[in-house]
Amino acid sequence: MTFVHPSAEVHEDSKLEIGVKIWRFAIIQSHAEIGENSIIGSHVYIGEGVRIGSNCKIQNGAQIFEGSEIGDGVFIGPGVILTNDKVPRAVTDQETLKSNTDWLLSSVEVSNFASIGAGALCIAPVKIGEWALIGAGSIVTKSIKSFEYGFGNPYKTQGWIGRSGERLVKIQGTNSWLCPISKKIYVESFLNEDIHLIEI
Repeated sequence: MTFVHPSAEVHEDSKLEIGVKIWRFAIIQSHAEIGENSIIGSHVYIGEGVRIGSNCKIQNGAQIFEGSEIGDGVFIGPGVILTNDKVPRAVTDQETLKSNTDWLLSSVEVSNFASIGAGALCIAPVKIGEWALIGAGSIVTKSIKSFEYGFGNPYKTQGWIGRSGERLVKIQGTNSWLCPISKKIYVESFLNEDIHLIEI
């Protein structure tokens, strides 16, 4: 059953799947889509046409602007901001107020099961890979690989992280990494001359 707090503003053209919960003073704009069992915290802003997958947790005060796409099982911490304009101006070069047709929409894409810590700022255009973990307060200006872990201003990679949320440990003398919780093994793979991590 879907729950919408009476103080929330949900546009009639938005689409809420079964089990969605929307809390106090959240704003959901037109044509937004929210998947099954996702939870939208208080004072969250979700822009026009934003798509959010199933089983997501969007915590209090997050701001997810038009153009954002969020996969399934994503965690977005309190106060996170996903932007959509890399060169923002209030006015055109003719000093007139900008309209929706006067700027180029960029997007932040958050892949399935990724987590973004409290207060992080993702500056479009960027893509966050599956199961990636961004530390609280980070400023993200580049795309992040699947299973990548990092933090900082600017964001810097700190290593790899597994499905469990624990940092992976390098298996000495190999190109493999071990999750200390699940004992699952992940292996480095080269793609476009860059190292990525895959599950085995």
